[in-house]
Amino acid sequence: VEIARKVAQLVDSFVNDNKDSVRKLYGEIQTLGDEIDEAKRRVARELVEIGAILINREDYLRFTDLTSEVADFCKGVAFRLLEIMERDWNVPSDIKVGLSELTNAVFETVLRLRETLLTLNYGSPKVLEKAKNVELAERNVDDLYRGLEVKILNSKMRIPALLLMRDVIQLLEDTADKVEDAADAARILAFSI
Repeated sequence: VEIARKVAQLVDSFVNDNKDSVRKLYGEIQTLGDEIDEAKRRVARELVEIGAILINREDYLRFTDLTSEVADFCKGVAFRLLEIMERDWNVPSDIKVGLSELTNAVFETVLRLRETLLTLNYGSPKVLEKAKNVELAERNVDDLYRGLEVKILNSKMRIPALLLMRDVIQLLEDTADKVEDAADAARILAFSI
């Protein structure tokens, strides 16, 4: 959740043309990404040590892999937006507004996943209900993404900036897809707990 929050802050700084803040947040996102990678390795190591005692260890690994991919996508978004700013490429304000809306929708999807995880101890019906909220939030991301993609392609941006912005929104959409996949993995975990 924290890395997605930092990406939302970075996008706000990008929209407001605050290059110093974007640089600072980029560094924080890279650090968080490294911490997430280390946590993933720790979980894998612990699951190996537990061995056959834990029947559903593959489900835990799948969930951990999906959430670490979210961090990788966040790092990619941060890098590309920083590069656009460092090169002083112009991004039209309507695209910046759309980017902000898309980022907030992706963050909402991440928050819905967090709620899903917090219900794992309450049994599968509650998890299924919360996972449905992740799906609905992801559907909203899809709608925003499609509209923004067309807007970017129709813009008068320089080709390098256009390509990077298209990559940014694709990574955001991929993030929401991975969050939805993680919610599916949480459903599977709920049945095995």
